[in-house]
Amino acid sequence: MILHFRSAIGLGVLGCLLTPAVHAQQAAKASVGRVTFSGYVRDAATGENLIGVAVVHPSSGQGTATNTYGFYSLTLPASGDTTRLLASYLGYQRQVVPVRLDKSQALNFRLQSATSELQSVEIVGTQQEKLAESTRMGTMNIPLNQIKAVPALFGERDVLKVMQLLPGVQAGGEGQTGLYVRGGSPDQNLILLDGTPVYNASHLFGFFSVFNADALNNVELVKGGFPARYGGRLSSVLDISMKEGNMQKFHGEGGVGLIASRLTLEGPIKKDTASFIISARRTYIDLLARPLINLAMAAEGIPYNERPTVGYFFHDVNAKVNWKLSQRDRLYLSAYTGRDKFYARYKSPVEDGQYNQEKDGLGWGNITSALRWNHVVNDRLFANTHLTFSRYQFDVGIEQTNRFRRNPGEPLQTEKFALLYASNIRDWTLKTDFDYLPLPNHYVRFGGQYIFHQFRPGAMQIKSSDPDANLDQFNKESRTLGHEVGVYAEDDYKVTERLKVNAGLRVNGFAVDGKLFPSVEPRLAARFLLTEDWALKGSYARTSQFIHLLTNSGIGLPTDLWVPATAKVKPQKAQQVALGAARNLRFKDEDYELSLEAYYKPMQRLIEYREGANFLGTTDNNWQDKVTSGKGWAYGAEVFVQKKTGRTTGWVGYTLSWSKRQFEELNQGRVYPYKYDRRHDAKVVIIHDFNDHLRLSGTWVYGTGNAVTLSRGRYVLGDYQQYDDYGPRNSYRMRAYHRMDLDLSYTKKKKWGEMINSVSLYNAYSRANPYFLYFQQGYTDMNGNVEKKSTYKQISLFPIIPSFSKSFRF
Repeated sequence: MILHFRSAIGLGVLGCLLTPAVHAQQAAKASVGRVTFSGYVRDAATGENLIGVAVVHPSSGQGTATNTYGFYSLTLPASGDTTRLLASYLGYQRQVVPVRLDKSQALNFRLQSATSELQSVEIVGTQQEKLAESTRMGTMNIPLNQIKAVPALFGERDVLKVMQLLPGVQAGGEGQTGLYVRGGSPDQNLILLDGTPVYNASHLFGFFSVFNADALNNVELVKGGFPARYGGRLSSVLDISMKEGNMQKFHGEGGVGLIASRLTLEGPIKKDTASFIISARRTYIDLLARPLINLAMAAEGIPYNERPTVGYFFHDVNAKVNWKLSQRDRLYLSAYTGRDKFYARYKSPVEDGQYNQEKDGLGWGNITSALRWNHVVNDRLFANTHLTFSRYQFDVGIEQTNRFRRNPGEPLQTEKFALLYASNIRDWTLKTDFDYLPLPNHYVRFGGQYIFHQFRPGAMQIKSSDPDANLDQFNKESRTLGHEVGVYAEDDYKVTERLKVNAGLRVNGFAVDGKLFPSVEPRLAARFLLTEDWALKGSYARTSQFIHLLTNSGIGLPTDLWVPATAKVKPQKAQQVALGAARNLRFKDEDYELSLEAYYKPMQRLIEYREGANFLGTTDNNWQDKVTSGKGWAYGAEVFVQKKTGRTTGWVGYTLSWSKRQFEELNQGRVYPYKYDRRHDAKVVIIHDFNDHLRLSGTWVYGTGNAVTLSRGRYVLGDYQQYDDYGPRNSYRMRAYHRMDLDLSYTKKKKWGEMINSVSLYNAYSRANPYFLYFQQGYTDMNGNVEKKSTYKQISLFPIIPSFSKSFRF
């Protein structure tokens, strides 16, 4: 097995090395009589790398764009003439630099932000390449200024909730942050924070995400047409980059809301050489709710000294250090830690030294860290090496203490009992990526990664005064270890002025418990320009996923368990084909982008709990007996219109889709709609700046109701037990969901910076949207006549919710 594993890796490495080697030979022949300009494009005020900046040679029309780290490389014919290079980026002033085409040289651009007057007109963007010119499909890039302007629940700006406003992306339920992308489930989304996977992206039982928008630099969602550099998931990639820290001066921003406060600080450690950024956030729900809980218990007549202490809070911290080692080398160290904690404590009144005490707790959270080294190998080759660690864990515990006397006058005795149940997943990753730009018509990427997985679906520890009751699975070697390797190569090749192709190949291997799962994944995307502004596009991607999520719900509960593929539970597989068109529009001197996409995605080896099974009692060894495997299909069409510039910005999206599942052991083996199968889904986002100070934003969403399984009847048999007769799985539709949110913010200039006051309305017209349904039993009179029929009642979670928040920048 090891020999075969090494052979598979060797073939993949050979394939990845072969592609750039061929290009290197071609480039060497073509480089005779050519010069290369390369360097970084950064914000002049902060030193922050700018992503997607267009660097163009206007005379020839040749150009390129900066990569994720702000690096560009442009090769042009040598002539000895003096010409110009232009760097252009939305929301920044263009910079034109005279150059001489006689020798290769390093050339950095530092772009000035637009004036305050222009900033109210042009929103800073994160993607410069025109939509019709790009080969990529299903890729969404929303400017951070728009993300921060979108109305939010309780005034907490949330990246994941903004992603839910895009076509092809659905929320799991009212207020939830889960992403259901093109018929997939949340575990099929690869969420990366500075290149490090985040396994649970939710706070407050799924109502808020773990990402603090103040600390972010770029957010990109890929729903289809996956480039070969991405692997490991079936449905989407959410690639989030943190800011790198202001290298010029100290800066800060933060805010105070109804349930949480946040603060971000950044600045130079050594000007133009090293910088830092640190961002922290904490909720104070437990402190605000405590007086209300005490009042409720007082109304129930519970004495003060007999009241339990109940609370919940979450916190998270982002930190990053950026160090410029030389003109060719830069080092980054970033980290994230966040945790949710629910607790309940009770202690009975002390009588003669005797008491009963109980402490209950439920906690979950992530820790991620990344060490990244950027190195410019030469003027056409850029290398980025990552060493990352990621851990997600949830734990639930009970601790009881009983202090008592067996008989009056006898010494006090103490009995203790403690139970801790925990589940976690840990990853250590080493990854290297290369960007190679031999010619303006080629953009080659290649690289590889190794991931060491450690899975612990469930382990229990029991400590008791009774030594016979003690149990400690934590000390046993019950972890499951997995090894994942992936190599890839891709080329974004401009074949002609009209035809551009992105072709790539990814080779993966996953080894666990002596079993090897190889996977070869071709990727292809192309665009053909019909006119300067109209393009036809198509893509194909094969993907595999070597980890599964055992879940009973769709709301991001911490009881969801991560488990590996095994000989019994195979890796998930999917293919996705997409066709579409894109156009850059100009209407009344305003720029718009229009995209239309249709997709088809079959999925295999999906897993679900068997009927009646759940996480309780799950251990490292028995989880495989609780699940069943099946398949699924998702297909549909999406329309997206976006406007990034002007006083009024935003987007409109519509999705028509179907998502189905089939499991031999569920629903009698028949095909059924996925829980989040949603036929119609529409989203509207509008942001309008009246002037430099006043902004109004609003969103409206509509979606077909979720599919649920309901009982068709309830019977009482001879043993007086009630039994429900359930119909076909997910055969009932809840009412349609629709909601409008509004936000009005006023920015006031201060000597030290800015103060932003925001008032928002969640569910502005107070729509009673369904959250879940419950059965209400009917009853009859003594003669058997029905006095009240049995029925289902709807529970709605949020009526209209006003909120106020105060933010600041200095």
